Amino acid sequence: MTRFIARLQRTISERGATAVEYGLMVALIAIVIIAAVALLGGNLSALFNQVAGSV
Repeated sequence: MTRFIARLQRTISERGATAVEYGLMVALIAIVIIAAVALLGGNLSALFNQVAGSV
């Protein structure tokens, strides 16, 4: 019975660690997307305005 409990605790611990890792990856991806939009947003807007003006 103690082996089962130890195995269950190990499985729960590994699942928790995996969830934290996925959470960190999602947060990092979100930061990269926000930074890219902030840096390229002005340039993209100017490009669309230029295209709209030429049309």
